[in-house]
Amino acid sequence: MTDQITLTIDDQPVTVPTGTTIHKAAQSIGVEIPTICYHDHCTANGLCRVCVVEVEGARVLSPACVAQVGEGQRIHTRTDRVERSRRTIVEMLAATVDLSEAPEIQHIAQEYHADLDRFADGAKRAAAIIDDNPMYVRDYAKCILCWRCVQVCADDAQYAYAINFSGRGFETSIGTFFDKAMPETTCVFCGQCVGVCPTGALKPKREWQLEQGLTPDQIAQQMQGGRRRKRQ
Repeated sequence: MTDQITLTIDDQPVTVPTGTTIHKAAQSIGVEIPTICYHDHCTANGLCRVCVVEVEGARVLSPACVAQVGEGQRIHTRTDRVERSRRTIVEMLAATVDLSEAPEIQHIAQEYHADLDRFADGAKRAAAIIDDNPMYVRDYAKCILCWRCVQVCADDAQYAYAINFSGRGFETSIGTFFDKAMPETTCVFCGQCVGVCPTGALKPKREWQLEQGLTPDQIAQQMQGGRRRKRQ
């Protein structure tokens, strides 16, 4: 078995080590493939399928973030089929989730001319904002279930396992075990889940308070009140 694989991506030859993903091989020659669920510091999981590419001879499109390259492959990243798939995925996300604070996805929508109102009559993911701790708030109406927060809370970084998937189908959501308040979980409030969230579903508490129109003095008063309640 050879340690190097040679293939072409968008008609550009590239040689990479065996086991390299299509996404990484493309990056090595300056070909950018859009991603949503993928993050450099998280295990690739191929959930969102925005990174799909067309491999000549393959029946279906391949998710570039998890599919490994093969010897002699001819891969195309911007065919009509690929672009149509990416555009539809973004349009379907917009049908159920609030993408108003998702700049990465908005950029993809613009690049692929997605009509974010195409499925406007679809069922929106409704969820109350959860404000149960002094560090961050959770707005799951903006959650696209990319799994980044779950991954960094678990084996990819913190090993806290405070959050995970719950529910099934359209009712699937990110939550805590038994829906406990965050301070009652194993969360250590490291903030890594907030840092990798691409949509604003997880947001620093102070930022959220300022957006609600609170002044810095009002925020300070709230924090002091919270400390007094804890001491009692």
